[in-house]
Amino acid sequence: MVNPQIFRQYDIRGLVDSDLTADSVYEIGWGFGTHLRNLNLKTAVIGGDARLSTPQFKRKFSEGLRDAGIDVTDVGFVATPVLYFAIWHLKTDAGVMITASHNPSEYNGIKLNRGLQSVYGDEIQEILKLILEGNFRKGSGKLSIFENIGEIYIEYLLQNIRLERPVKLIIDAGNGAGGPYLLPILERLGCQVECLFCEPDGRFPNHHPDPTVEKNLQQLISRVRETGAEVGIGLDGDADRMGVVDEKGKMLFGDQVLNIFVRDFLKQNPGEKIIADVKCSKNLFDDIKKFGGEPIMYKTGHANIKTRMQELDIKLSGEMSGHIFFNDRYLGFDDAIYGACRFLEIMSKTDMPVSEFLADQPRMFNTPELHIPSTDDAKFKVVEQVRNSFLAEGYDVNDIDGMRMTFKDGWALCRASNTTPVLVLRFEAETEARLAEIRQLVEERINKFL
Repeated sequence: MVNPQIFRQYDIRGLVDSDLTADSVYEIGWGFGTHLRNLNLKTAVIGGDARLSTPQFKRKFSEGLRDAGIDVTDVGFVATPVLYFAIWHLKTDAGVMITASHNPSEYNGIKLNRGLQSVYGDEIQEILKLILEGNFRKGSGKLSIFENIGEIYIEYLLQNIRLERPVKLIIDAGNGAGGPYLLPILERLGCQVECLFCEPDGRFPNHHPDPTVEKNLQQLISRVRETGAEVGIGLDGDADRMGVVDEKGKMLFGDQVLNIFVRDFLKQNPGEKIIADVKCSKNLFDDIKKFGGEPIMYKTGHANIKTRMQELDIKLSGEMSGHIFFNDRYLGFDDAIYGACRFLEIMSKTDMPVSEFLADQPRMFNTPELHIPSTDDAKFKVVEQVRNSFLAEGYDVNDIDGMRMTFKDGWALCRASNTTPVLVLRFEAETEARLAEIRQLVEERINKFL
């Protein structure tokens, strides 16, 4: 029996052996295959990350697809952006990635695509409904194995990246799926590179594979300082999100990384629209305008942003969480391996240290992303109550994704996570004292409704 709770906003994710079993993964594969057949689609590519349960789950999901009549191409062990690349390269109708991204090792999950478009939201719920009702198609799809997609991907990236000088850097692949791609690419680009935890290991024995949380980057920070490297770059478990540490060992937030890309991009593409999610700094939105672009604030979530990019034909977007989307010189999806190469391209054009790239911006005091525990049933209601209470008092509230409340000297965010049972908060202000005031105002209001 499939647990409906694991069908999240952007993907399917749960605990191995309880939420996800061989039988349930087979059924989900059969349901997705049925959904594709109902749309007159016939082919899919499947790959998986380094988690210990992934090979079995990939096999069972593939069986489900084929029993619905879908022809399946298995590309084996890959990073998520390599799976996306395989959809494009092999011209399949759909794609399936077995991964739980940066979740702990006891989790696994499934990311679904139609073409390069994520399957998410209502469409994921449609697949769940097919499964629960047992409305499966029957067929006998074929299985083929494609073994060298990684080599083709690496060559494609090398043809699209040019460094003007070698860069000295440290990378931390977090024992995830990205190391076997990024390290050889950087070596062939002529970089002086040292890689921490490049060997895939689904147990993640060295640290949690989320490079946007500073405590996970301590070894990377230490090595950057010890070696005099120009930069440190971290990848998450499936290599669709990136983190950056400057030459002093200071972690950059995801919106700062996007901001650096924005400045370089707008030099060649003046006037372009750029999407950033609601968690991003005021400095980023102001900077996009300052450098001749048009900022668009949008909902958090890689699937939301990719869809909006396609609708508006936007070439560059990003999130606070480290997802950076390149539709400029690339294929439009979030790829931390490619993003790392583009970041080094920017660095290679100058001798300016990374710590000075955004030094001309006004100083803002901000929090990282903060979480308040809730439940999947209550979290959206709490955010709605908080938002409505502030609206009733005349505050300036943007409700595109939860509540982003703007003051003349700062802002506050409260939204429900689409993937975990928490409220997500972030605060920013011109002074530390004002930051504390804004945070207190919002957190006290939240506590009234929790």
